[in-house]
Amino acid sequence: MDIIQVESIRKKFGNRDALTDVSFSIPKGEIFGFLGPSGSGKTTLIKILTAQLNPTSGQAMVFNEPAEMMYQSKQKMRFGILTDNSGLYERLSIEENLELYAQLYDLPKSSIDRVLQFVNLSGERKKKVNKLSKGMRQRVTLACAVIHEPELLFLDEPTSALDPVNTAHIYKGLRYLNENGTTIFLTTHDMTEAELICNRVAILHQGQIQTIGSPRELKKLYRENVVSVELINGETHELTLDEESADLIADWMKRGLIDRLETKEPSLGEIFIKMTGSELL
Repeated sequence: MDIIQVESIRKKFGNRDALTDVSFSIPKGEIFGFLGPSGSGKTTLIKILTAQLNPTSGQAMVFNEPAEMMYQSKQKMRFGILTDNSGLYERLSIEENLELYAQLYDLPKSSIDRVLQFVNLSGERKKKVNKLSKGMRQRVTLACAVIHEPELLFLDEPTSALDPVNTAHIYKGLRYLNENGTTIFLTTHDMTEAELICNRVAILHQGQIQTIGSPRELKKLYRENVVSVELINGETHELTLDEESADLIADWMKRGLIDRLETKEPSLGEIFIKMTGSELL
């Protein structure tokens, strides 16, 4: 069953097209990466899918209902969202912010302990939000988004302000949520992040999807038909993959002359640059 269906979505702001013709679907249980340079329309689509914006044309369905119905309280219970404008109460502590969300979703206080562990903030629960670093605020906002273990989770650049240790901790938590039934829609321009946790990715550029598939499928699709062979004597050969090269490699292998052999498979970052013309930051 598809949790999200997007068909020919277009969004204009004045004379500018943020999204021009975007179509895809996300089945239940998938971690889907929506990749693109800054300003490519990633956040705009999240806002359409969560009823914060209406599309200029096209249709988006979430939970098999029009996306504009996501503002209803019964639907808000089913999803969580983290964006750069997700709000926290500055004068309250981390724990007090989470208590408000627990009350909103009618959750037991034990849910606060669980989610603080999820974002690695159990020891910081009494700190006031206005005293937190950017990375800690990011983790509190994420905790608010996942405290009710939603069916669908929207994450807009979720680890952009985090150090490697906390990033790895969050990845572990997201995998746990996903294994327990949460579908995740993730926007990022971090290609390593996309490769590590996404089942499929779409690369967005100038309001259109340029390519879509699993990281492994895309790397296979865009790899060069070349193999690099390094011999034990230090010689390196780049060979086109054909019958003649296969015979030569087989002969070297029989004679024990090969030290290393690798295909010219691009990284997801290299595919991103090829599709968008944008350097990774």
